[in-house]
Amino acid sequence: MRDPMSILTDAFTSFLFGKVETTRLPVRTSTGQAQAVYLPTAAPGLGDSGVIIGREVYSGKGYIYDPFQLYGQQLPAPHWLVLGESGNGKSALEKTYVLRQLRFRDRQVVVLDAQGEDGVGEWNLIAQELGITPIRLDPMAALDMGIRLNPLDPAITTTGQLALLRTIIEVAMGHGLDERSGFALKVAHAYVNETIVDRQPILTDIVEQLRHPEPESAEAMNVDIEDVRAWGLDVALVIDRLVDGDLRGMFDGPTTVGIDLDAPLIVFDLSHIDRNSIAMPILMAIVGVWLEHTWIRPDRKKRIFLVEEAWHIIASPFVAQLFQRLLKFGRRLGLSFVAVVHHLSDVVDGAAAKEASAILKMASTRTIYAQKADEARATGRVLGLPRWAVEIIPSLTPGIAVWDVNGNVQVVKHLVTETERPLVFTDRAMTESSSDLTDDALRAAELEAEERAAAFVEQHLGDSESTVA
Repeated sequence: MRDPMSILTDAFTSFLFGKVETTRLPVRTSTGQAQAVYLPTAAPGLGDSGVIIGREVYSGKGYIYDPFQLYGQQLPAPHWLVLGESGNGKSALEKTYVLRQLRFRDRQVVVLDAQGEDGVGEWNLIAQELGITPIRLDPMAALDMGIRLNPLDPAITTTGQLALLRTIIEVAMGHGLDERSGFALKVAHAYVNETIVDRQPILTDIVEQLRHPEPESAEAMNVDIEDVRAWGLDVALVIDRLVDGDLRGMFDGPTTVGIDLDAPLIVFDLSHIDRNSIAMPILMAIVGVWLEHTWIRPDRKKRIFLVEEAWHIIASPFVAQLFQRLLKFGRRLGLSFVAVVHHLSDVVDGAAAKEASAILKMASTRTIYAQKADEARATGRVLGLPRWAVEIIPSLTPGIAVWDVNGNVQVVKHLVTETERPLVFTDRAMTESSSDLTDDALRAAELEAEERAAAFVEQHLGDSESTVA
């Protein structure tokens, strides 16, 4: 029984200030009945138009994403960055996303496939299923009439050709061209384009002109012809690598006839190229510019440019600058650039940190699979993720990722259909050992992972900032 003085004090306080607190007796109930009292909450969705990705873990509702549908409304740019350790589902996500996008008639996809198994690229199965022959860039095959891409293809503008030549040389040399070397390259390129009209100019023509410059090029600048030859010597040696070195055959001839740039899916198989050699960024530069001038057109098609092992692009300042321009240019013509990277530290701590930051800012969509705790913290700082998302990343299981779509942050379980399953599950796909699991065991493992992730999210969303409303 309450003390009489307390009762009198409460009555006097209520008289002066009004009743400030309502005392309610506790109610004992079941969790089933409490559902009607504590209404469910769920993160805001991205709309119902586009490609189905899977389910939002916390609410269980469907998750639909399409940069072309969201662009201009919820997305300032249609570009997408995918991060995560191997074996957590990046490959499965990319492949199902492309397959589902191709269900729309106005979609077209180019994939730079840098990973390979059994002598073919990782996208070979999907290409076969769609009746597509991958464009396999292989130095050995190129010597035997394999695929060639000509940096001096007339389909590329004169300005684009010169920019591409400079990028190739700067990537190979590891530094920018000085004014004198740049001048020697410019006059050699101009002379080749002016004098060779009965066929496609090729790199051998540029090398020959650098070694034996025309007197007119020296007279125009009032310098000695020997000086022009000396200025172009290092440039000639670098280009000679594409003509007679380890990349021989792929770029030193006319572009292969029959490459179908109107196919719904175009796969460049780069799996025969050493991913750690200087050849890879050179190759990325050539393919990037070649596509810019031959593939991206104002025809109202929505195009997706997906790059595996994209750190080869972002880690090189010169190639990164080239792709940065491509991304800016592509937004006007319906291009969505998808970069797949294992670790953000691969690019933000490298020589191209400034260029990498610029490209990352253009990626309004970021999907992050499981990473180690220190890597997750670094990723969260760079991308500006909320604290709860950073905390959950190390505990994510295969197939579940944090999605940040221009600040709309959700945890999403990627779903794969039975039809897609044999096409997307490779050794690098959703789980490293997926090929050893029966379908029932795999589904059970997925369900368990989903339940654990949901429990973790619920635990952390209660006391951390989030976008859940």
